[in-house]
Amino acid sequence: MQEREWPEQGELVVCSVQNVKDFVAFVTLDEYNNREGLIPIAEVARGWIKYIRDHIREGQKVVCKVLNVDPQKGHIDLSLKDVNEHQRREKIRVWKNESKAKKWIGFAAEAAGKADSAQDIASALYREYGELYAAFEDFVTEGRDALNKLKIDSGLADALYTIATENVKLPSVTISGDLFLRSTKSDGVNIIRRALRSAEPKVDRAEIEITYLGAPNYRIKVIATNYKDAEKALEKASSAAIGVLKRAGGEGKFSRKSKSGKHV
Repeated sequence: MQEREWPEQGELVVCSVQNVKDFVAFVTLDEYNNREGLIPIAEVARGWIKYIRDHIREGQKVVCKVLNVDPQKGHIDLSLKDVNEHQRREKIRVWKNESKAKKWIGFAAEAAGKADSAQDIASALYREYGELYAAFEDFVTEGRDALNKLKIDSGLADALYTIATENVKLPSVTISGDLFLRSTKSDGVNIIRRALRSAEPKVDRAEIEITYLGAPNYRIKVIATNYKDAEKALEKASSAAIGVLKRAGGEGKFSRKSKSGKHV
């Protein structure tokens, strides 16, 4: 969804190719109510173009860069050649996420009995977050607090939260390290059990798993949405386990594993 009626110069836009002529391709802009734009043959691809249809065809979905916009004449000039593969993939990813988020808003509004308010909700989320999908990501990471800040109807907030938690899969990172835990005490087995339980503290936005490698070695794996949170959780878990061992007169060590799997 876009709040603006017209794209801005330099912006990347998703387009549907409608008609390809010998020297120009006509497209519609998916994010701007299917406004028409055109791609001159010189902007279709780099180098000499013998047949324009070798590079663009009807029905194709393309990502273009906006060269010029004239709202008075209704003209939008576009370039296909100025968009590299990385930009194209990223723009398509964002566009697909925005399309999904817009549908989710409609589902939530309908579930809350407020189907007519879907557009108003979308506009409010877009103004607050800049992207609709970013709002749903925030609902998952921040929980109800994010929805409370929006001050919307409680039934609608419940529906948005439910849809967010059921559909949004946040990106994650995984890091790990190995624990060396040893106790020569008569109740050493119980001491190590306590140490392992302490190595699984509840940490926001992180999951901690302990794997038995063979006494006295254990692996800690942390899954989080970013490396900062993951490192913090790994440090907290390993320190807690080693602390239990040392206070009980045992021995505890931790070795961090690099991304390649080697200990550091």
